[in-house]
Parts: sequence; structure tokens; C-alpha cells
Amino acid sequence: MALIVRCVLVALSAAVLLLSLGGPRGAAAMGGQLPPPPPTVNFSIGVQGVVWCKSCKYPGYFPPMDASPLPGAVVYLRCQQRRRSATFRGVSGPGGYFLIQTSQVASFTSQQCRVYVPRSPVAACGVPYLPRGNRGMPLKFEEFVKLGNGLQGLYSVGNRLFRPKNRC
Repeated sequence: MALIVRCVLVALSAAVLLLSLGGPRGAAAMGGQLPPPPPTVNFSIGVQGVVWCKSCKYPGYFPPMDASPLPGAVVYLRCQQRRRSATFRGVSGPGGYFLIQTSQVASFTSQQCRVYVPRSPVAACGVPYLPRGNRGMPLKFEEFVKLGNGLQGLYSVGNRLFRPKNRC
């Protein structure tokens, strides 16, 4: 029994000595050879899509879709988690394309965010067509994009279509 106690004490002493040196690589670590900390990575998201007018032949008309792009549409990215929410605004450009970029949604998941285009910038083409109503469009992950000293998660919401109430 005394032999077992002695062996345990010797093993514990060796373990304490090894740990006080910082483990198996302790000597190198104590000599100031620690690796530098990783650089800070800036992370943001980008949400893209296109706003169209179905059936009207405005500038940029695209026959396969039977639709024309709608520049000047106000687009909102809304994220909500219980009582906390954030809203970001964007505007569609000449081809109806929009891109909303922000770094202020880190505490939300993509499932908690949706894109809304509440109204068409063209009164003659103001009836929501696809998606129907104004339920918002879910975000679909596309890819990670390296931007300068950061990384951006790029999401797409696809196409938002309006149609005329009457013929164009």
C-alpha cells in the first residue's frame, strides 16, 4: 500500500512540475515565442435582388420574363428577434437591382431577416404580383465575399414583381 501511495505522489509531483513549465512546450512558451493573435476580421452582410414590373414594356424590358426593371424602388431589410429589431433601407438602381450592405446584424440569424418592397416607384405598375402581398422575402445564402480587411456573407432574395392594375 505504501508503494502505491509513493508512486501516486511521484506521478503527481511530475505532473505539477510539467504544468508549471507550461506543458510539454512550456519552455518555448515562457521564452516569449507565442504566436501573434489573429487579426480582427470585419464581417458584414449584403442582400441583393431585382424589382420588376410584369407585362409593361418600360426601358430595359426583358422578353423572357415579360417584365421591365423598376429603378427607384425603396427596399427594406428588416430583422427581428422578439422585441429587438433593426431596419436598413436601400433603393433599386437603373436595372432594378438593389444591394443592401450592413455590418449591424451580427446578433440576428438569416431566418430572422426578410426583405420588403412595400410599393412600386411607378404608380401604373403598383399591384404586388410575386411574392403576393407584402409578407417579405426570405434571405437565401449565396456565398462569402472577401472585401478588403473583411468578409461579407452575400444573400439573395430573388425577384420582386409588381403588375399593373389595368393594361400598360
